[in-house]
Amino acid sequence: MIREKRGDIVDDDTCLVSAARKGDQAAFESMVERHQARMFTLVYRILGDYDDAAEVTQDAFVAAWRALGTFRGDSLFSTWLTRIAVNLSRNRLHQTRTRSSKEAFSMDEPFTGCEDNRCFEPPSHGPSVQEMLEKEEIRERVRGCINGLEPGFREALVLRDVQEYSYAEIGAILGLGAGTVKSRISRARDGIRGCLKRALGDI
Repeated sequence: MIREKRGDIVDDDTCLVSAARKGDQAAFESMVERHQARMFTLVYRILGDYDDAAEVTQDAFVAAWRALGTFRGDSLFSTWLTRIAVNLSRNRLHQTRTRSSKEAFSMDEPFTGCEDNRCFEPPSHGPSVQEMLEKEEIRERVRGCINGLEPGFREALVLRDVQEYSYAEIGAILGLGAGTVKSRISRARDGIRGCLKRALGDI
């Protein structure tokens, strides 16, 4: 997959989007091939279920095709598609929440470093979630801990540490301010570390 240069607002999908908006299904299929692996990874990390992730990823592309006429190009196509995938994942989580027996972490405790509802993330010198996922012996534990996070924190964490979106992009995708995004990511990371410490000891 060609990696887009989001910082320079260079979108390799521009020509394909233009063709697809004119009804060129082959162009849209090329966009699906380019982004489906990344979108599936995103959705799977949020939902934690392979079958649900496959279905929601497919639904995201169907929704994108139907709504392509509303895409104004003021963000990258990948960012717009990610927003659709996250929203559909959120809806699926709401639908399946009653079936889940997993206990979500409480994120309601005061967060050190927040003043006047403004939160700033201190530099992290520990491993990112992606780095932890690359270690085979704790991969499943990390996935379980991610699945245990409340949906809003899980979304922010996955977008940052797995998908590597910037804070500004995450804010645009989730409709949140920069301070809220940083606070959610920091709390989510703390939750993951606490979960892993309980399961595996110090890491």
